Amino acid sequence: MECSDTNTSTTSSTPLTHSPSSSSSPPPPPVVISPCAACKILRRRCAEKCVLAPYFPPTEPAKFTIAHRVFGASNIIKFLQELPESQRADAVSSMVYEASARIRDPVYGCAGAICQLQKQVNELQGQLAKAQAELVNMQCQQANLVALICMEMSQSPQASAQQSLENNFITNNPHSYQTNPCFIEDNNLCSLWEPLWT
Repeated sequence: MECSDTNTSTTSSTPLTHSPSSSSSPPPPPVVISPCAACKILRRRCAEKCVLAPYFPPTEPAKFTIAHRVFGASNIIKFLQELPESQRADAVSSMVYEASARIRDPVYGCAGAICQLQKQVNELQGQLAKAQAELVNMQCQQANLVALICMEMSQSPQASAQQSLENNFITNNPHSYQTNPCFIEDNNLCSLWEPLWT
């Protein structure tokens, strides 16, 4: 019985990796994203899906400072999470405006600005109504003046015709009153009564 030692050798096959050629471009450097103004002020790490990042960019730190001073960061985040993304930008603008108004006027806030604007609107409406009344008055005066001028123009031909008739009568008969027998001179009257006294 023959015994033969069989040496079994195991060969490990490793996959061949192709090194990148020198002509290909090197990988781009990692993009360093600066934290938003909110995270920078709060001194926390700005996450990739930070709710505040689209509305408080790092170039506008005062915008978040004003809103944070009045509302607080937690309330701002809560407000934004409750709103759809299409309304968040308007909500942030409203919060910043209201916060700045509250800082300027701690008692009335934006209500004071609204009341002031409403007062100006009422004053301007009063001035507009006054101007419109004056315009209507001037239009009525103009209409009356035009009617008076038209009336005088319609009466002037008749008056001129009557005046021309009178002038023609006087120029054609200048001594008509002398030939009228009704007009007797005093001398003639005396001569008529003389035979009665003789």
